[in-house]
Amino acid sequence: MTASTLRPSAGASAQRLRELLGRVPGLLAADVDALVSCWQRPVQLRRGDFLIQAGQTDHYLYFIDEGVLRIFLPTQQEEICVGFGYASTLICSFPSFVEGRPSSYSIQTLKASQLLAITRADLLDLVERHPNIGRFWRTEMERAVVGRIEREIDLLLPEPQRRLDRLRARSPHLFQLVPRKYIASYLRMTPETLSRLR
Repeated sequence: MTASTLRPSAGASAQRLRELLGRVPGLLAADVDALVSCWQRPVQLRRGDFLIQAGQTDHYLYFIDEGVLRIFLPTQQEEICVGFGYASTLICSFPSFVEGRPSSYSIQTLKASQLLAITRADLLDLVERHPNIGRFWRTEMERAVVGRIEREIDLLLPEPQRRLDRLRARSPHLFQLVPRKYIASYLRMTPETLSRLR
């Protein structure tokens, strides 16, 4: 299944997005209003549905209101988990979203999920017209880059225990949200190794 089930109203999700953005330093009420007004495409997915599959082009950035999703690279041998999304975070197939090319990644729900989407064109228009939104977006991108660097460090460490310890320190909540086999894939170890280390 793919992201084709749209809810008739985005009201409750938009209100939660508004509340989160209202706590962002530097965003004025007018900035929040402008942002929220463009997040108007609601998406509701059941467990196991795909938000996007490898080979599709991702034209949307999503705010996760409820749910948990995994980002993975499908190969002939396995599905390599490269990240997760959960409530109050943003998600997309980032290379596809930025460059407008088919995604190498798939994004699939691990539990029923509700999201709101904004198009790339609308987001870039907001960034251009609202300096505070531009600063907010740059901050989000900086955080994403730091996160990717931390992830690369994890993968370079030969000791499974150190990879696990770094993930526990950085994102302890994942262990309550994500099934063990996907955490093991993310850490590039077998589920058995993860069970032994835990």
